[in-house]
Amino acid sequence: MDVLLIAVLLVAAYLIGSICTAVWLGKSYYGIDIRQHGSGNSGATNTFRVLGKKPGTIVMLIDIFKGWAATSLANLLVVFSAIEADNLIFYQLIMGALAVVGHIFPVYEKFKGGKGVATLLGMMLAIQPEVALLCTVIFVIVLFTSKYVSLGSMIAALAFPVLMLLPRFSPDNPILIIFGFVLFAVVVLTHRKNINRLLHGEESKANIHLGKRR
Repeated sequence: MDVLLIAVLLVAAYLIGSICTAVWLGKSYYGIDIRQHGSGNSGATNTFRVLGKKPGTIVMLIDIFKGWAATSLANLLVVFSAIEADNLIFYQLIMGALAVVGHIFPVYEKFKGGKGVATLLGMMLAIQPEVALLCTVIFVIVLFTSKYVSLGSMIAALAFPVLMLLPRFSPDNPILIIFGFVLFAVVVLTHRKNINRLLHGEESKANIHLGKRR
């Protein structure tokens, strides 16, 4: 029974992550496939770019919630005594990672999704909210100083495991730090094209005051 519950929740975490917020919102309320406009990405950044501030904010918040909800499913394993409380962090990381994978490769939309940054933030909020909020502040600072969403995303993703190395936040289990660096590597991989454009000075800058649909 314990194995079955774990398996069900692992699948559920991936399916939650696979919810294609930007694609479904664009098709349902605007009659467009967000992946055919802007950068072609189905994440919050492209939604801001193509549809504007309100739908972009909705997509971002739901994508963050996906990561938080999928990661929090691990708590049910403790509630139903399927795992020991000491193993909770491991399953939180696994379920959160599955949500991020689901966002990047959603089963509902032929495995073509977003870059997973907002979902990753939700995952980290569920595990280590204080550090996750600091990473959000770092993202905002980089965004407003450079105007590059991609650069802010990558620096914020790196900041999480780096901050976890500090005595104030250092966890008893180093797996969180290791996993943080792994997830940073995933963020870098999903931003390969952005990195290339940054190096060649071709990356589009964000319009911080964007409020209307283009």
